[in-house]
Amino acid sequence: MRLRLFVAAFGLCLLLPPSLSFAAPDDPGIAAAVASSDRPAEDVARDALRKPAALLAFAGIKPGDQVADLMPGQGYFTRLFSNLVGPSGRVYAVVPAELAKALPKAVDWAKGIAADKAFSNVSVLVLPTASIKAPKPLDVAWTSDNYHDLYAFFGPDQAQAFDKAVFAALKPGGVFIVIDHVGKPFRPSDADIAPVLMKHFHRIDPAIVKAQVLAAGFRLEAESTILSNPADTHTDPIFLPTIKGHTDQFVFRFRKPG
Repeated sequence: MRLRLFVAAFGLCLLLPPSLSFAAPDDPGIAAAVASSDRPAEDVARDALRKPAALLAFAGIKPGDQVADLMPGQGYFTRLFSNLVGPSGRVYAVVPAELAKALPKAVDWAKGIAADKAFSNVSVLVLPTASIKAPKPLDVAWTSDNYHDLYAFFGPDQAQAFDKAVFAALKPGGVFIVIDHVGKPFRPSDADIAPVLMKHFHRIDPAIVKAQVLAAGFRLEAESTILSNPADTHTDPIFLPTIKGHTDQFVFRFRKPG
């Protein structure tokens, strides 16, 4: 009996994907990525608020990974991913074609990072939101403080199509990290004006994100309070001086079933 239990337990361990092994925030690889002198001073100055070491550990990103930074902005996380995955990995700075049309400098920001020799493992992809993909199956797809814009400016259906495309781009067992500013739930009567309110507040109800990502086929594996702030009432626009940089943010780790 004991032998059978041992064999069953050992077999289960063999079935667990390697990506389920997570580093601690003080992991030497993560610490080196954060401490790299290649990072701009303005990025380093934001570390106290953005808590990159804890987030990288939560995501499970490791050397050699294929990582997509979806809507990378000015590349705060893109550079960190590049340092962490190393020369054997690849980082794709993915700018939605719709965003590139409305904000061309979003592509310029990403290309500026890829042109830097310190981040030579970064590639820039400009693709429609419904056709997000990478040359190789992804280990991790990541989007930070963008989902509310995707939902509000491109629409709920486009956000759902985006989730499905991310699901297809990930390898079995791959991870999808979604971070955003917490917004209050909308009343049913507010459904028609929800996108307008999101554009104003730049927040989103976490339940909306969960529902859409789960509908795309993912399972919710973990939630983190790394960026939570109980003092945030969720009633102010995120750029208001009294709350800017200190918003309550949810951090979700979804996984594509393996």
